[in-house]
Formats: sequence, structure tokens, C-alpha cells
Amino acid sequence: MEIYAGLTPRQRAVKIVETLRKATQGMVEPAATQIIQKFGQDPFLVLVSCILSLRTKDTVSLPASLRLFEIAKTPQALLALPLHKIEKIIYPVGFYKTKARNLHKICDLLLKEFNGKVPKTEKELLSLPGVGRKTANLVLGEGFNIPAICVDTHVHRISNRLGLVNSTTPEDTEEQLKKLLPKHYWVEYNRLLVMWGQNICVPISPFCSRCVLSPICPKIGVKHRR
Repeated sequence: MEIYAGLTPRQRAVKIVETLRKATQGMVEPAATQIIQKFGQDPFLVLVSCILSLRTKDTVSLPASLRLFEIAKTPQALLALPLHKIEKIIYPVGFYKTKARNLHKICDLLLKEFNGKVPKTEKELLSLPGVGRKTANLVLGEGFNIPAICVDTHVHRISNRLGLVNSTTPEDTEEQLKKLLPKHYWVEYNRLLVMWGQNICVPISPFCSRCVLSPICPKIGVKHRR
């Protein structure tokens, strides 16, 4: 594409974000975004829905989150539910028994150490059971509007395919993207790449023939495409 000619890596990354912003219009929003649209910007609900989504598709985790939030939307209410009931509600999300236990532990910690509120620092979020960098960054960005780059499987895969980063781990991808993208794009970047990764740049045999970025994408690591 001529519009990408002569751009610096940083300018190219920004142009990709702006292109995807238009190309993703009409696509189903990520689970966290839908939760916020339905319940408002509640960091606790964002945290719970993200935990349920780990290693589980949005088509499974989002309905599970909605079922759970019909009954409990606060740490107090969730902690009051017996584990077996939480397990039944969130099934069939992956590792549902472990996630139910972690949710109980998180709620207990929030009430004992954080006055019932989700903390808004990376260090404190990472101290919660079952919370890794992906979850912490999603909560910071979507729950608190604090600039953070949530690197999930879509962000890691597509960023490498596009040649924006050259990394083997999500942690490396995060650090490289932080140097590349202006802060005001950090939260949006995850949202856009999740939609693109679920619909176009899928893990196996991506739909390159339908991708607006195909002309400028080196397709690194892509063996088969449609």
C-alpha cells in the first residue's frame, strides 16, 4: 500500500491501528468490552470475566460471565456462593473448578486487604490468585483506563505476523509494543487485534485474501492461507 511507503516502524504501527479501527466496525466486540457495555466500567466484573476467559473462547466464557453476574456482581456476593454452585454456573469454561476456587480466594483477599475494591496497580493485581500479566493489563486498561497492553494469543500472533515485533513470548511482545506504540493506543490495540484474530487473522490458515493489511503484511510464520 502506498500509504505505508516511507513510514517509520512507529508510524506504520499507528497506521495499522487506524486501518483496523475501520475494518473491525460491525464485528462482535471482545467479551470485556461487552461486559462494560452491559454493566458499566466495573473493574471487578472485568477481572472476573477475564479470569473466566483464560484458555477459553469468548463464545463460552461470555455466557458464563453473564450467568454468574445475574447472581453475584460484588466480591461479597460471589464469596457467599458455595464453590459447587459457582462451578455449576461457569461450566463449561476451561479449568472451571480451579477458576471457581481462585474467584473465592480473590474475593476474600479483596475484602480483607483492599477494602472490597479491585486494586489499580500492576503489582497488587499480580498478587491475586490466578492473575497474570494478561489479566492484570486488561483490568488496568479496560477497568481503570490506565494505559496497558494486554497481550493475549491474538495480539502475540498477529503482532509477529505483521513484523511489528520479533518475539517468542507474550512478555517480550508486550515490551516491544510499548516501545513502538504511543500510550493512547495501548488499550485499543488489544481490542482491535482480538476482533481481527477471531475473524480474519485466525491461528491456522488465516483469511489473507480478505485482510486489508495483506498488501503490507510479511505474513511471518504463515504456512497456509486462504
